[in-house]
Amino acid sequence: MLYLEDFSRLTCEATVQSIARENEKGVVALDATVFYPQGGGQPYDTGMIESPAGKFLVEEVRWTDGIVRHIGHFEHGAFAAGENVSCRVDAQRRMLHSRIHSAGHLVDFAVAQLALGWTPGKGYHFPQGPYVEYGGMLGDADREKLKQDIERIGSEIIRQGKEVSVRFMSKEDMRALCRFVPENIPDNKPGRVVVFGNTFGVPCGGTHVTNLSEIRGFSIRKIKQESPNIRVGYDIAGS
Repeated sequence: MLYLEDFSRLTCEATVQSIARENEKGVVALDATVFYPQGGGQPYDTGMIESPAGKFLVEEVRWTDGIVRHIGHFEHGAFAAGENVSCRVDAQRRMLHSRIHSAGHLVDFAVAQLALGWTPGKGYHFPQGPYVEYGGMLGDADREKLKQDIERIGSEIIRQGKEVSVRFMSKEDMRALCRFVPENIPDNKPGRVVVFGNTFGVPCGGTHVTNLSEIRGFSIRKIKQESPNIRVGYDIAGS
């Protein structure tokens, strides 16, 4: 999965490993891919796989049993196993999802800066109502002030235009850069960390902007208690 090392990459060359049909859809497996399969709270990429013999429209991407499954239909022609193909991701869709995902981590950056003591949980980085969840209790906190504080901190980081990069490191090294390291990350191999600037890292397998200025702007939609969790809903500019 080539996006793991370069989430701005949108094209690649690959070799067809298999073609199948499931539920009236074509399923293509490749030896390499630039497509993001749905997971980690982020939607799948769409796009196109093409060769002189055919053109396959990728409508869905799933990761099952260690295989990335490109699901869709042939616009014309067909592929054969062993055939060389070119892959191209829908750039507009990828950028939207990357902006939303990066903005979700900006919420986490602001929560850390405010020293709220909330424990990071899951994120939902879809265009329809994105949010991040934390373990904790709001109690009698001033929710309107929290919204304003998170927006202020996140907006300032966007304005500064900090670079976003990927690093692979041990779980021990993650603890020096990330405010929270999930226990399910393996101890015996390097893990992927998305780094904002040079000081704030998040263990993450998703795609992101390369500079936080690409988010353009974000706002906090709502902060609410959904016991035992706190849910912070957010939106990005132009979504």
